[in-house]
Amino acid sequence: MMERLQKIIAQAGITSRRKAEDLIEQGKVKVNGRVVTERGTKVSSKDDIDVNGIRIEREEPVYYLLYKPRAVISSVRDEKNRKVVTDFIPTDKRIFPIGRLDYDTSGIILLTNDGDFAHLLMHPKFEIEKKYIAKVKGLIQREAVQLLKNGVQLKDGKTAPAKVRLVSQEKRRNSSVVEITIHEGRNRQIKRMFEAVGHPVQKLRRDQFAFLNCATMRPGDFRQLNPKEIKQLVALATTKQK
Repeated sequence: MMERLQKIIAQAGITSRRKAEDLIEQGKVKVNGRVVTERGTKVSSKDDIDVNGIRIEREEPVYYLLYKPRAVISSVRDEKNRKVVTDFIPTDKRIFPIGRLDYDTSGIILLTNDGDFAHLLMHPKFEIEKKYIAKVKGLIQREAVQLLKNGVQLKDGKTAPAKVRLVSQEKRRNSSVVEITIHEGRNRQIKRMFEAVGHPVQKLRRDQFAFLNCATMRPGDFRQLNPKEIKQLVALATTKQK
């Protein structure tokens, strides 16, 4: 079976398909020892491919859903020897997380060895929705909820409109539980949004990524995505792109 060179590079987890196209045009990719600069080049499973002088190991693409516990790093390694998301999935494939969740944030995170797939789901322009449950300090009022819905001004610009629903309030503990859905992925975005309206986050969990959820899972549980789910995610991102 012949496939486009940039797709093979992306599936190896080296970079996204778009960046792979740039590497090809820059003459940094070799096929069977010869430099290839045409991005539409097709290769077979028998061809040897080198990127920046390094032979890529071809793997079958895999796709996992993990319920990340708190106190876990969204990375493949940590210099401080803290637990990372890949520690939970026993595989010899070179998987990596799609995006990240903060160290103290729990919830759904996807892992793969398919760089092209990861790019589709991470890029803000594809508007993949992520739903969070936030326990925040204070009894949040309607005005603050409306600000979050409309978008709040942060140091790196105003956030896009969000879907926000007040779940509960506990007067004795002076706290509120809020469901919030966004499609952006800025650093610490949810926490910064709530800080901007005067309600710092005390606890945060990502409950849903697109149509995927971890409702029947416990922290540390994982499963592979099925082919239908993978196709649906790709279709969702592709539709948003148009």
